[in-house]
Parts: sequence; C-alpha cells; structure tokens
Amino acid sequence: MKVKVFHTLHNYHLKDLPKDILTGIIIAAVSIPISMGYAEVSGIPAIYGLYGSVFPIILFALFSTSPQFIFGVDAAPAAIVGAAMATLGIPTGSQEAMQYVPMMALFAGLWLLLFYFLRAGRMVDFISTPVMGGFISGIAVTIVLMQIPKVLGSGSGSGELLELLEDLLEALRHVNLRSVALGGVSLTIIVAARRFMPKFPMAVVIMAAGVLLTCVGHVDQHGVRLLSEVEPGMPGLVLPAFGDVDLSQVAGRGLMVAVVVMAETLLSENNFAFRNGYKIDDNQEILACAAGNIAASLVGCCPVNGSISRTSMNDQYGGRTQAVSIVAGLSMAALLLFGTGFIGYLPVPVLTAIVISALMKVVEFDLAKRLYRVSRNEFYIFVAAFLSVLMLGTIYGVIIGILLSFVAVILKATNPPRAFLGVIPGRDGFYDMGKNRYAYEIEHVVIYQFSESLFFANIKMFQEDIENSIREDTKVVIVDAGGVTNIDITAADRLEMLAESLRKRKIRFYMTEHRDTVNAQMRGLGIGHLIEEGRVRRTITAALHDAGIVEPYPLEGLDEKERRLILSIPAEAENTLEEFAWAFGDDTVAQIEKRVHHVLQGIHQLPDLEELAEEGLEKRLETWHSLGAIDEDEILRRMELHMDELPDNMTEEDNRTVVLELIEKRRRRIMEQLRRENPDVLEKLKASRARLERRLEKQNPEAAKRLHEWEKKMDL
Repeated sequence: MKVKVFHTLHNYHLKDLPKDILTGIIIAAVSIPISMGYAEVSGIPAIYGLYGSVFPIILFALFSTSPQFIFGVDAAPAAIVGAAMATLGIPTGSQEAMQYVPMMALFAGLWLLLFYFLRAGRMVDFISTPVMGGFISGIAVTIVLMQIPKVLGSGSGSGELLELLEDLLEALRHVNLRSVALGGVSLTIIVAARRFMPKFPMAVVIMAAGVLLTCVGHVDQHGVRLLSEVEPGMPGLVLPAFGDVDLSQVAGRGLMVAVVVMAETLLSENNFAFRNGYKIDDNQEILACAAGNIAASLVGCCPVNGSISRTSMNDQYGGRTQAVSIVAGLSMAALLLFGTGFIGYLPVPVLTAIVISALMKVVEFDLAKRLYRVSRNEFYIFVAAFLSVLMLGTIYGVIIGILLSFVAVILKATNPPRAFLGVIPGRDGFYDMGKNRYAYEIEHVVIYQFSESLFFANIKMFQEDIENSIREDTKVVIVDAGGVTNIDITAADRLEMLAESLRKRKIRFYMTEHRDTVNAQMRGLGIGHLIEEGRVRRTITAALHDAGIVEPYPLEGLDEKERRLILSIPAEAENTLEEFAWAFGDDTVAQIEKRVHHVLQGIHQLPDLEELAEEGLEKRLETWHSLGAIDEDEILRRMELHMDELPDNMTEEDNRTVVLELIEKRRRRIMEQLRRENPDVLEKLKASRARLERRLEKQNPEAAKRLHEWEKKMDL
C-alpha cells in the first residue's frame, strides 16, 4: 500500500497561505477550552488536552487526504474513556487514570493501524446512521450529566444514568450559587452567539472573561473552583505502562474507541468531501487516525478523533489545505511554551459551560425528528442506541445498536414493498391497485409485484400473498419480479413447489420483468425447467399474450359505462403526467401548477418581452430538462391556459402573441426531435394531447375557449 505524505499540500498555492494561517490560529484558540474540557471528561488533567492538540493534529495532517478535516481531542472518544474510567472505578485525575487513559489511546491507534492493513474501512458501512446518531447522542447526554455537578460547584459525576442522577442530587445539596450563575450566564451567551454570530469565536472570549473575573473579582474566594496551574513547556514523552494496567481492559476499550473514531471520522469526512466536491482515500484516513492516536498516547493524552465542529469552522473561514492543521498545532505549541499562565485562573464552571455548549451540537435532535417522520423503525433503533448508552454504558450501547441495525435490515428484507397490479382504461402499463383508484384487476388474472430478493426469510410471505389472492376463477398468476435481483436455494425450492401446486390447479404461473442474472441463478439452482416450460417471460405483457389475454383487457367488475367515465375523468382526478406522477404521486397536478406559476412569475419580473424573446422559453424551463416529452407538452398547454395571469404590461395582444409563439416554437421542437429519434413516442404524444384537450376543456372551458380564439387569430 502506497502511503501519501502531505497529500493536500502538493502544488500548494501561496495565495492561500494568509487565509490558512488565520483559520489555523482561530481553530487553535477555539480548541483551547474544548480540548481542556474533554481531557477532563476522559479522566486526565485539562492541560493534557492541549498536549493532544499539537503532535496528533500535525501527524493527522501529514497523512490525511482531506484538504479541510481537522483532528483533535473530541467528544466521543473522551466520553468512552471517561465512562470506562468510571466503570473501572478509577478516580478522575489519579495516577492510575494517567496510566490507563494514554494506554487506551495507544491501543486505539494500534487497532486503527490493523484496520489500515486489513483495509477495514468498509466496516463503517455496517454501522447505520441511526445507530451512530443514537450512540453519539447518548454519549453527549451522558457527558452533559457528568458536567452539571461541576457547574453546581461539586466534582464531576460518573457512571451510568442512575449513578449520574445520584451525583446530581448530591451536588444539589451543596450548590454554589456564584458557580451556577457563572456557568449559566456563560452557557447562555455562547448559545445566543451561536445563533446570531455563528462565525464569532465566543468560547474564546468567554474563557478570557473568566480569567479576567478571577484576576479582578477573585471568584475563587467565594467557592468557585479553578483549574490547576500548569508549568509552561512542551509535553514530555510518556512511555506505555504495559505492566501497570489490565491489558484486556485497555485493549477492549481501545477497540471500541478505534471503531467509533474510524466510523465517525470516515462518515464525517466523506460528508464534507461530497458537499465540497473532492475525494478522499478512506484507507489512508484510517492510517492518519492511527498516527494521531499513537502520538496522543505518547504525550499522555486521551484518544483523539476527527472533529466536526472544528472542521465546520474551517469550512466557514475558508481553509484550503491541511496547512490549517499544521498552523493550529504550531499555535498550540507556542501557547504551551509561552502562555500557560492563564490556565490556573480559569473558573471550572466557565470551562464546563463551554464543554456543554459544544456537546449540545453533538446531540442529534434533527436526525431524531427526521427518523420519526420518515422511518419509525429506524427512529426506534436510534432511541434504543441512545438509551442503551445512557443506561448501560458505551460498550453495551454500541453492541445493542449494531444488533438492532442488523435486525432492521432483516425486517426490511422480510417485509418488502409488494403490491397487486391492475390496468387503468386508456393508459399503458400496470398500476398498484392499492394506490390507484381507477386501476382494475384483469379478469381471471393475479399480477403480483415483489420488490426484494427472494431468500429463506421472505419466501413464505411471497408464497402466502399469492395463495391468498387466488380465487376459484383464477387462471393466471404473474409475478412482476423487477425488484428481485437474487434467489437463494430455499426460495428456489419453494418457487418450484408453488409453480407445481398452481399447475395441478390448472393455473398458469409466470415470472416476469426480472434481470437475466436471475435466470442464470434459476438454472444453477435446478429450476431452469421453469424457463424451458415457458413459465419465465421478459414482460408482463408477454406473459398475458402467452396465456391468450390481449388488449383491451377484460377488467374485473368494470362495465362499459364505468370505462367511458374513467376515460373522461379530469386531470385533477388522475395522474396524467408520466414523470411527475412517478415523482409526486397524489401531488402531481398541484406540483405541475406550481411549476407553471413559477415560470409565469419569472415572466412577470421582466420589464418587457424582448428579454424573453432573446433567451427563449427553453431557458425558463431548464429545471425540467429531465422530463419526458409528454410531460413538457402538458406543461406548455397549461401555461397557455394561464395567459390571463400575465402582468398588465404584457396583456396587449402583441405581447400575448409573443408568449404563445414561444410556447408553440418549443412544442414544435419537441415534436421534431421525437420525429427523428422516437416516432413511437411521437404517436403516443399525439394521442395523449388529444385526451389532454378533452380533459382541460372540461376543467376550464372558458380559458380553453379564449385560448382557441387567440390561436385562430394567430393561425397557430
């Protein structure tokens, strides 16, 4: 495997340097309170958070292929380690913690190094967004609950939810009101600034204000706790304490940290890469994470991670390359050498408020709301992962979340979208009878659509759906297997049994619409005779023809009067637009009218029609280029019916004529293109236009009458 070094600095443009330097300094400044706070969360003194913001960041920049992602001391790994310390009964800031925490960082780095050699980046694909979101949110809320006692004037909470609540109740018995006021005001200001001044580094200002308050107001004399003083200087080398720790514990927790670091970093990096139009090397990013964590362990720091908050800030301020990370690391080194004196003056509730404000952004409220609206099953997985972390700890939380994720996959595969199809008079194709009120079943025919691969867990459902649909007069069963891409041996055996059972009942059975690879699988699984017997057809129509059923199809329960009624129904009652109907379903007509009005509003804003004539109508319709010809033809016709809505300066006959001529020009271009490229569709368009005219005349006879008069005058 070829290792890329300083990949983002190749062909570096010096014009980007001033912006990268400024952004790097800002990120270093913001990292001061956050890194110190998360270091304390993990169980080590705050100063080690600054130590972890020098070499780990620079080493990540050395190997990373992302031009903008920032590494550093972050919430998730700090929380996992902090929770581990609480579970193991190791006091925060103790000598034992100083041995265990760096060892967890070391093992996290070694696991990540192994993942790099195994090219294990694809492991991330098996951790769903709800699981990761619930996991991270659970960690964030856990840390917030750990931090609240510090705002109240006590020490940090520990353990899972019940223990944290006990610590909180104990802290409430010894409340320091000045500490509460200081923390509460700090948090309020930061949250408000985030809303109204998102780019302003308010956390740095609040930290400076806290130091000033200590110097001037001597808040420490009124019971407000301060951080411990530290000597200036760079961190010394910390040798791994293999003989002083339980290796099974640190290796196991290190693995958990490594998985979370890899998952969160890769998912976030790819999100930024997609958003900003560049590509990253996932495997190289794992190596960068490994290097950063090994470096963190050697300076006594907790595990480090890709930071979404710092990267977002980098994105806001326009950082172009990993030069930003290098500048941030060097800026932190300068601070450690010459500026650590302020740390002993920083009030704990101020730092805690900064940490809590950062964690509030980590909790995935928006994701939870989205999942609740879109997918209740995934929402429940999110909640389960969240509560598992909160009540049982990080390890059990992630295990339960991943298990639930696999359960969700199985449930989705075993209960796929499926439907029974029918025919709408006057329209081509086959339609879901559950969603189309004018779709009718073909007499003596069952058409069943199954949208998932057939395997042991869903073949019973497939079989029961078909068997339950069969009536005494059923003669043909057709399966629309367009969504079937794979068949396992269990499904193959059941499919053969179903076909044989139907044959004995003198019912023809067909598989249709599937890919040719499924036919190859059927032959390999020993049911190729179904193909040889003609029970496999390319299309539903071919299967119907084979069964002796041709258009116009005899429809179940539909008399001639009802058929004529359906053929004459207005556009509002039927999805007539092909692409729009597929995209918008029941909202088709509303959407098309919305688009028409949008174009008309654009015309309203023109001072005259010369500009419209110059640019043509096509440019106004450019957002619809993906639509089919039939769709666009209907759009154009509906625009013509809205000629009365043109602004006063365009109601003159000449102006209306210009608009109508442009519409007609576009329509002719469509027809000419179809005549050259697809004559069959052209004939379909002509038939569709005739039906459309009849519907629109019934829908709005007055507008149609006026339009015909204008067209007659214009000889269109």
